[in-house]
Amino acid sequence: MIIGSHVSFKNDGLLGSVKETLSYGANTFMFYTGAPQNTVRKAIDKNTTLKAWELMEENDVDINNVICHAPYIINLANKAKLDAWQFSINFLKAEIKRCEELGVKYIVLHPGSAVSHTKEEGINNIIEALNEVIDENTNVTILLETMAGKGTELGSNIDELKTIIDNIIYQNKIGVCLDTCHLNDSGIEISSFDKYLELFESTIGLKKVGCIHVNDSLNPIGSHKDRHANIGFGTIGFDNLINAIYNEKLKDVPKILETPYIEEYPPYKFEIESIIEKKFNPTLKEDVQNYYKNF
Repeated sequence: MIIGSHVSFKNDGLLGSVKETLSYGANTFMFYTGAPQNTVRKAIDKNTTLKAWELMEENDVDINNVICHAPYIINLANKAKLDAWQFSINFLKAEIKRCEELGVKYIVLHPGSAVSHTKEEGINNIIEALNEVIDENTNVTILLETMAGKGTELGSNIDELKTIIDNIIYQNKIGVCLDTCHLNDSGIEISSFDKYLELFESTIGLKKVGCIHVNDSLNPIGSHKDRHANIGFGTIGFDNLINAIYNEKLKDVPKILETPYIEEYPPYKFEIESIIEKKFNPTLKEDVQNYYKNF
């Protein structure tokens, strides 16, 4: 089981991320190289990065399974303001360079929202932008995240993702990140996850799946709202999530928790234990609060 969670990057960069990961009993992780809502970024510290690599090696955390997430402010679908669209392209390029400095091979990207464009125009804008971002020297694979479909969001169904992927010049540098909450909210039954994977295999190919975001959902199926819930405390349910996580077709794909904090405390140590034991923890919230208040 390759499993971890979203972790912070702000304390000692990658080194702090690795330390937090180990505290949860995880063997991989996902991070943002700065705040996801803005463009403020610090230079990568080479010394702490080297220490991070050493700590990862000592603890069997394979950097090839580590995931970066691009900031939410990047929107490659909206070309209404050319300066803003070009800024998104340039900022994504810069994030990829930061990943390359850190030795990270994957970056998850929200495809974008069409806003005033038609969906077809938005998809064409994404394709054009990605073909400007990705070239023969790019050493990072961009994983397009499956989206809930709120507003004018693109990438909420397999056909839209396929259209984008099929039109990328460097096919070996593009893939998909599945998000269980987003799939549910877009209208996919996680209880029938195998059927979805069969369709994905026949349309895009499962070899393109580079990451899975494991989240329960606060919303009913098809709600197009995108609100994460803790594992087993949402409408998807613990057993359905366990079946998806342990699906043999995706056994080598990193699983990343993005579930909400309980008060100000991360639940990941306890959720990972629950997933590994395949046993729902009905006292998760109390356990998390007691653990961190007495930590």
